[in-house]
Amino acid sequence: MLYIVTGGSGSGKSEFAENLAVQRYQAKQEKGKLYYVATMYPYDQECLDRIEKHRYMRKDRGFTTKECYLGLNRLKAGRDDVLLLECMSNLLANEMYQQGGGLCIPEANGKEMAWYEERLKESIVQPVLRLAEEVSDLLVVTNEVFSDSILYEPETMRYISLLGKINTLLSNEADQVVEVVCSIPVYVKRQKGEG
Repeated sequence: MLYIVTGGSGSGKSEFAENLAVQRYQAKQEKGKLYYVATMYPYDQECLDRIEKHRYMRKDRGFTTKECYLGLNRLKAGRDDVLLLECMSNLLANEMYQQGGGLCIPEANGKEMAWYEERLKESIVQPVLRLAEEVSDLLVVTNEVFSDSILYEPETMRYISLLGKINTLLSNEADQVVEVVCSIPVYVKRQKGEG
């Protein structure tokens, strides 16, 4: 099953997603493995502090960490595994701005949005959907960054637009979409048969 968990900064989405991943894993009688797919590249002290905070939050919960800053298409897991991908906004930024990223191409300057959208399907959306088919459960944490009504620089607006596109494409395919607001889960989409 594919779960999309979204929310603003500090909303409690990470804790909710971790709890849900552990519940899904335990419901399978702990067959397979429970993976935390870490996408935050540790490029400064603030990132290192956030990484340490997340490690502390999930310690002793049974997660095995797989670091995947780029190239999600290379990530492999087993049929009975439960994966928590944390988080989509970091993965997109890495693919756009790190050398070797699927959207970090010198000739991309001046390209139309349609070009970027096609590339993000290849480098992010299709690999996520493939993983969702291969494993028992895939939980993707993403960010709600679209509601502040501020006009940013064009490059930032492109990033926000692409994150919105990813969230839309994945949510359309997801079994469940949850927005976490003040640590309260608001179910936007539930699997058929759920209340």
